[in-house]
Amino acid sequence: MSVVLMHPSGNNFVRALLQAMQEEDMLAEFNTAIAVDPNSSLLKLLPENMRNELLRRSFSVPKDKIHLYPVREVARLVLPRLGFAGSVRHEIGWASLDAVFQNFDAAVSRRLPALTKRKNVTAVYAYEDGALSTFKKAKSLGLKCIYDLPIAYWDTGRRLMNEEAERLPAWSVTLGGGIKDSEKKLERKTQEMELADIVVGPGDFVLNSLPDWARKKKLIMSPFGSPDNNNQQPIDHTSKLAKRPLRVLFAGSMGQRKGLGDLFSAVKLLNRKDIELVVMGSLLAPMDFYRSQYQDFVYEAGRPNDQVLALMRSCDVFCLPSIVEGRALVMQEAMSQGLPLVITPNTGGSDLVKEGVTGFLVPIRNPDAIAEKLAWFADNRNRIPEMGERARVHASQYTWKGYAKKIVDDIKAG
Repeated sequence: MSVVLMHPSGNNFVRALLQAMQEEDMLAEFNTAIAVDPNSSLLKLLPENMRNELLRRSFSVPKDKIHLYPVREVARLVLPRLGFAGSVRHEIGWASLDAVFQNFDAAVSRRLPALTKRKNVTAVYAYEDGALSTFKKAKSLGLKCIYDLPIAYWDTGRRLMNEEAERLPAWSVTLGGGIKDSEKKLERKTQEMELADIVVGPGDFVLNSLPDWARKKKLIMSPFGSPDNNNQQPIDHTSKLAKRPLRVLFAGSMGQRKGLGDLFSAVKLLNRKDIELVVMGSLLAPMDFYRSQYQDFVYEAGRPNDQVLALMRSCDVFCLPSIVEGRALVMQEAMSQGLPLVITPNTGGSDLVKEGVTGFLVPIRNPDAIAEKLAWFADNRNRIPEMGERARVHASQYTWKGYAKKIVDDIKAG
């Protein structure tokens, strides 16, 4: 099998899959927007934040197997910093994320016939919102279409978000782009799924979100990997027993898609001085809005990953009561730092929870259940070090190598 893998930006799961395909001699070509050489002397001349951003676009495959489409992605990254915010406006901006994905998809599709002849391509592997044109062309060439869906299928996600807008109208401003997607964009998503021969998802919540007709396709479930802790200092669990408030961490975009409104309600229900809520993430509304919903949380801005992990080690419990996810990577990051979980099944991480051992599952939209589990942790501080260690060990079983191997093996099996 010879596969064209395509994603305009790349991330941990793309990088892991890319390496596995290269090792298995399956990779015909990787198509992306930007790729940099981490050893380039030019990188050292850039400001640290820009250098770190670009280093996220480095890929460990030969240069002759990478084809770039940089223009729109560079514009998306640069134009807002120059004051052209309208250029990245949802769906309609020339350099919006949607425009980047569609332009990238169209460009790959145009190259695909010649690439197929030159490298004997047999399959294309594409991601949601960036697959339609390529899949159409692939079908005409007799190629297999592999579709990676990193979050719940749009119909399920939209239904759940519309229900949230009705249940908690004050929080509707934080629900993000998914609830605002045009019918044209949703139709593209549907067509992508219809053309797919194989659908890949990171957890049971994503695959269970598919419509019945799509579940008849070949489905591959492979959970994301956890951070590698080989170089990390041993985790100091003494703070878990300290005479200070229980530090409950929420991390992610600060919206009701991730259940932040329910977490605020749960902490207000408890009204305990021995519980402190720490919220780290990007604002989706003015800070005044969040303070009006719950005044006393500790806000922590986003930061580089090593600093995120350090913040996690200063906390005791991780809580993510999401309504719609794919599989939130932050859960395994928290576990890797010795934090037990309080999460919903809709995080896509049900398999991460051994009930009462690595944490607890709670139903969605249930502040009472969240409050009950947080109170349990506050009343049983002596149990947290052992649970945190078991969470760390359990998370370590999920590796990026294992994630990619499962996908590659299942694709090869046909």
